[in-house]
Amino acid sequence: MTRRWALALCAVLLFAGFVALGTWQVERRSWKLDLIERVDQRVHAGAAPPPSRDRWQQVNPAADEYRYVRLTGTFLHDRETLTQASTELGAGFWVLTPLRQSDGTVVLVNRGFVPPEAVDRAARVANQPTGEVTVTGLLRMTEPGGGFLRHNDAAANRWFSRDVAAIAAARGVSGAAPYFVDAEAAPPLPRARTPTQAPSPQQPEHVWPQGGLTVVAFHNHHLVYALTWYALALMSLFAAWRVVRESSEDRDARAVHDTPRHDAAD
Repeated sequence: MTRRWALALCAVLLFAGFVALGTWQVERRSWKLDLIERVDQRVHAGAAPPPSRDRWQQVNPAADEYRYVRLTGTFLHDRETLTQASTELGAGFWVLTPLRQSDGTVVLVNRGFVPPEAVDRAARVANQPTGEVTVTGLLRMTEPGGGFLRHNDAAANRWFSRDVAAIAAARGVSGAAPYFVDAEAAPPLPRARTPTQAPSPQQPEHVWPQGGLTVVAFHNHHLVYALTWYALALMSLFAAWRVVRESSEDRDARAVHDTPRHDAAD
């Protein structure tokens, strides 16, 4: 009897725990939907100046990430950094180039993706803006440390994440903002061919680096998680009910068995 009541108590405690976890997932879902809405508004808003130096300490993902910004300055192409990337175009590298603004501050700009065969900067000189340029794109937060189970190695020039502070230090760039900007796609360059001429297999389909590949997506499986926890809670409650019911039935059966019988002769 004691053992069954202990099992029933455990089932009730599990029920309470599962309900709490389900409710937490419901709250997380509400938070995630609000985040998605806010990010969608930022992405589709008009381009604004990036956070200035006096706001750098307040920049954070909740308020600033994926904000659509416009900045003007001069690219420091000789200090570009390649970080490993995996995109819809395949595996390759992001090209991060410092952009020095008129006030002396520097913003790392992710100019886009290049495949392994286009890592040599000399091969991309035709698409290397010089002089003062204006860049529009999405503000992104720094990615310190490295990638999954892979650490950035500045000494060996191996970068697995866009760690702004480490990259700026490695390239000798001072006054760097604590964020970077994913540049949007540049207009394609015109191709010299007749209207009936098909593209040559040797002609590149993309101008490297290829910008505009930022993936703005958030996993939102919280409703499924919540339903799972609530289902487990109901199962726990059912288990507790079964234990209590069986204990009650056993008690009634013993009561009937222990009741003295009286013969008709008596």
